[in-house]
Amino acid sequence: MSGNSKAMHELYKLYSGAMFNICYRMMNNRVDAEDMLQEVFIEAFGKLNSFRFESTFGAWIKRITVNRCINEIKRRKLPVEYMETMPDSIYREENEPSVDDIELSVERIKHAMALLPDGYRIVFSLYMLEGYDHEEISSILNISQSTSKTQLMRAKNRIIEILKAGQLELTDKN
Repeated sequence: MSGNSKAMHELYKLYSGAMFNICYRMMNNRVDAEDMLQEVFIEAFGKLNSFRFESTFGAWIKRITVNRCINEIKRRKLPVEYMETMPDSIYREENEPSVDDIELSVERIKHAMALLPDGYRIVFSLYMLEGYDHEEISSILNISQSTSKTQLMRAKNRIIEILKAGQLELTDKN
């Protein structure tokens, strides 16, 4: 199959939309996401002979996509901060922002996600949207599981704060 360009085109048509969405959430920028998408498929097609059918093709290319994006973020040395600890008061439910009386929509949540610091956004995307657990995230990002959990909790709280404050920029970051 590695030499069959028609099959490759079909795979691209099947998976490019979903992989673009992952790239966009990770890179937080359309141009970078498009670049990453192309690099993902170049890498995947170059490694088709190593695909062992131990998982679905979708899961295999998703892993390539996530790893490629994280490697690019690290290569650029973008400041991604992960905090190991947080005050005990943050763990208490009464201090968590409430989603009551917030107008929720996919667009508003997407825009709120775009405003998150990179560390929060990446963990939030991997956990909430890509379905990775904290053990997998800690392995992918080389952070502790507790850091992954902390970043996720902070991301959720920050999204709620952004939505409540109405601090959404309704223009696309290009």
